[in-house]
Amino acid sequence: MQTPKAISGTRASRSVSGREARKKNAINELELGHADFGVASADQVIRALDKGAKIMVLAQLFQVNPMQWIYRADQPQIKTLDDLRGRNIGITFGGNDETVMNTLFAKAGITSKDVKITGVRFDFTPFFKREVDVWPVYFNSQGVILKDKLEKEGEKVYFFNPADFGVNFVANSVVTSEKVWENRPEVVKKFMDALLKGWEAAMDPANEADVLMEVKKQDKESNDELRRLQLIATRELIKPSAAVKIGTMDVEAWKQTEAIMLNEKQIKQPVRVESVLKQ
Repeated sequence: MQTPKAISGTRASRSVSGREARKKNAINELELGHADFGVASADQVIRALDKGAKIMVLAQLFQVNPMQWIYRADQPQIKTLDDLRGRNIGITFGGNDETVMNTLFAKAGITSKDVKITGVRFDFTPFFKREVDVWPVYFNSQGVILKDKLEKEGEKVYFFNPADFGVNFVANSVVTSEKVWENRPEVVKKFMDALLKGWEAAMDPANEADVLMEVKKQDKESNDELRRLQLIATRELIKPSAAVKIGTMDVEAWKQTEAIMLNEKQIKQPVRVESVLKQ
C-alpha cells in the first residue's frame, strides 16, 4: 500500500507538513494528485467547491475559530454587539476577519458611521500605542503573545470572540480529494484514525511536557513559557471540554460560513457544503 501524502495549506496550522508544504495551497495539491490529505480552512474549501473542486472534508480541527480580537480591560467590555459602536477596530482588509466583522455589523445594524475602521498588518505598534482599540489576532498565537506582553506591563486584556455573538466561521479542517475518498477508503480510515489519535494525545494535559518538547524542536523563536501558554490556548479551541471528540464537525457552523461568504459575494452560488462533510 502506498504511504499517504499530506500537506498543510493554511496560516493558522503547522500540522501535517514541513515548511515548504505550508507555502502551497493544500486543495490544489490534492487536485493535482501531489497529496492525499491536507489542511484547509473552511473558506478555502467553500471557494474551491464554488470553482468545481471535488474534495471532501474529513474532520474539523478547531471547534472554536482562533480568529478573534483583543482589547484592553480598561476599556468598556464588549458584552453586546452594540458595544462595538464608537470603537476603533482593526481589520485585515481582504482577510477573513473583515468578512466576519462585516457580518457582525450587519447583525447589529452598525454602519461605517458608527465605528472607525483601521487597516492593519502584522505590526502591532498601533495597538501598543493605543491608536487602534480592538485588534485582530489568532487567539492561540498572537493573542497569547500580546496578552503576555501587556500583562507584564500591568495591563489586562479581554478577547472579543465572534462565536459568543452567534457568528461561527469555521477554521482549519482535514481534507482529501473525492478520488481518494472513493477509491482508497482503507487508506482514509487508517490515516484519520492515526491523525485523530495523535491529536487526542497532543491535547491531553497529561502529555503536556512531551508535547512541548516536540514543539520546541520546530519552534526556536518562542520561550518555554510562551509555548506552554500557546498550547493551553490551542487546547481550548480544539478540545474545549473533555466531552468533545477531536475532529467533530459543526454542520450548522459550516452552513453559516457558506451563507456568510455568499452574502459577502465571495462565492457566486450556493455550494451545499454540508454534502462534502464526511465525519
